[in-house]
Parts: sequence; structure tokens; C-alpha cells
Amino acid sequence: MKLFFVRLSSLLILSTGSIIVKAQQDTLRIPHSPLSFLRFAPDARGAAMGEAGVASSADANSTFWNAAKLPYNEKDFGVSASYTPWLRNLIDDMWLGYLSAYKKIDKTSAVALSVNYFSNGELDLRDAVGTQMGYFTSKEFAISGTYSRQLGKNFSMGLTLKWINSDLTGNALVNNVSLKPARTFAGDISAYYRKELKNPETGGEFTWSLGGVISNLGGKVSYGGGADYENFLPTNLRLGGGLSFSADGRNKFNFVLDAVKLMVPTPDGTQISTKGALAGAFGSFSDAPDGFSEELKEVALAVGAEYWYNNIFALRGGYYGENKVKGNNKFFTAGAGLRFKDRYAIDFAYLFPVTQNSPLAQTLRITLGLYLNKAEKLDVGDSEN
Repeated sequence: MKLFFVRLSSLLILSTGSIIVKAQQDTLRIPHSPLSFLRFAPDARGAAMGEAGVASSADANSTFWNAAKLPYNEKDFGVSASYTPWLRNLIDDMWLGYLSAYKKIDKTSAVALSVNYFSNGELDLRDAVGTQMGYFTSKEFAISGTYSRQLGKNFSMGLTLKWINSDLTGNALVNNVSLKPARTFAGDISAYYRKELKNPETGGEFTWSLGGVISNLGGKVSYGGGADYENFLPTNLRLGGGLSFSADGRNKFNFVLDAVKLMVPTPDGTQISTKGALAGAFGSFSDAPDGFSEELKEVALAVGAEYWYNNIFALRGGYYGENKVKGNNKFFTAGAGLRFKDRYAIDFAYLFPVTQNSPLAQTLRITLGLYLNKAEKLDVGDSEN
């Protein structure tokens, strides 16, 4: 029961802003926002490469990393399903699920749908003095639709609209504040540039790419209590680049680097919730009390590498790091992937925290995928060619 109560307290801290004051985070000036699941890396490939992916090669999970990549998928159709037990060293019923599918309309455009689901498990609801208020299954999800198109031979953009629902406590009454689910619309805008050079004689190729995305841009949300308890969405800016090299067409090396910033006002001891949604998001680049040097500390770096053999087997590794005064979330990642019959995919990822006793220790992700062209038919009885 104590574990359930601690978990509820954490959820309320993340969700209700002024209902429970985040004294420690305000003192350390760490930007924070509810709906954190919208920023969790959902798929095993991206997670294994240090949670970097804004400029990596396209796949079905580009809907999360950078939807502008979708037209560059080699297959006409792709679907992917991912599963992550969350904080499994502490809790046994929290998990993250991600389902994504895309369809190329023609050679230059694609549409996609995705569902991001986060289960907080069953909660033992209690008020401030410990009185039991019943049990509730806490859950959050976002349903997204995407359209992306190449605007030139090497450049594309994507637009995503999502419906977000966060139901942490139902309609419970906590500390005389009537809570409710938080619901809102948000959007992503993304861009991608890719330049590829090939040697037809040797099969060698060299590709470099750049990507950028602003995700979860929208109005503020409230879990109850009126305008004084509104919270900023976890609007996120991700910029990055990638390099891909193969000398013979069989052995390929990919490298990616992302810079990530949460576009949420920096706590400075004032009532930041009075700021408007857009003013808070875009003002987050210049609101740190210590100026530009502190703004740089709010940028996290993610770096990853990937090795492919004959487009069948992949090994991956990476690193993600935040500044020690801005969260200090640091970890290494590793993973592997397999492709079967040029259509089936399975990927794994594992996380190794730098700090001891991290709640993210032993985070494991698994992703299954299917990719088809228009002329291909799905037949589980196909024999090897």
C-alpha cells in the first residue's frame, strides 16, 4: 500500500502543479511538465541508439522521432508495435506501449497513424492524511495522425495532430481540489534533409542527413482547480544529424547525434503558470535566471551508433546525458535487431544508468515490425528464396 501511495503522490506532483509545490525542482530550476510519457522513447531501435533518432534512416517509428522521414521509407507500408515495462525494478504493473503504421500515398508523400499508451497501473487513492479513497487504474494515451511530403528531392516536412488524454485519478477529490482527466489537442511539425551518394560499381554509399522537430506544441492542460492549476505540455525541440557509410553494400555503419530541449519555462520562484502556452514554450529559450550559460545546461545530448550486416542483423549502442543541475539523467544503451525475408523485423534495447539506484535501471524494450510493398502479399507459409 505504501508503494501505491508513493506512486500517487508522484503522479500528483507531475500533474497538478500548484496543488503540490515542487520545492526541490524549483530550487534546482529544473523545467518540468506532466504528460512525460510523450517524451519517452517508445521503440527499441531509437532507444538502443541513446534515444537519438531525429535524423536516422526512416522506419515505421519515424512517427515519433521525425514524421518528415516517412516518405523515405523503402517499403510502401509498415507497421510497428513496441512494449516497455516501465520502472520494473520498483513497480510491476506500469508499462509503455506504442503502435504505429504508415502508408505511402506515392513516391513523395505518406500518411500515418500512431497510438502512444502509458499505464500507471492500479493506484490506492489516499488523501493527505492517509484516508483510503478507493482504487483506480491510472492511464494516459495519445492518438496521432500524420501527413508528410517531400518538398524537393532531398527535403521533406511532416505535420502531426494528436489527441491527448491523461486520466491519473479519475474524478477524485484531493486536498479539497476536485481532480479530473486532462484532455487536449497538440501538434508536431518536423523537417528532414537527406543527401545520398552511391557507387554502383562497388555497392558503396555515403549518406548525410539533418532533422528537426517541435513536438507536443499546444495549449496548457489542467487536472482541476481552475486556471491557477494549469500546466504546460511537454513541448520538445529536437535537432540532430546523421551519417551513414558502407564501402561494399554489405557492412553499413550509421551514426546519429541529437540535441534535445524541453520547451517549458524554467522555475524561478515566481508563478510561471500565469504565462501563456506559446509565450511559455518559446520564451523558454531566454528565461533562465543565469542567462545563456544556464540555457545551454537545459539542452540534453543523445548520441548513437548502429552496425548493419547485409540489412539482416544490427548491433546498436548509445549514450544520453543531461546536465547534473538540470536533471542529471544519464545512461548508456545497447541493442540488436534482426530482419527476416525483407519484411519482418524484431528489435531489442537495454538501458544502463550511469548513476546508482536509478529507477530506470534494467529498462528493456522490444519492437516488432512488418514492411510490405504494394505487390507483396503476406503469406506466413512462404519459403526461403
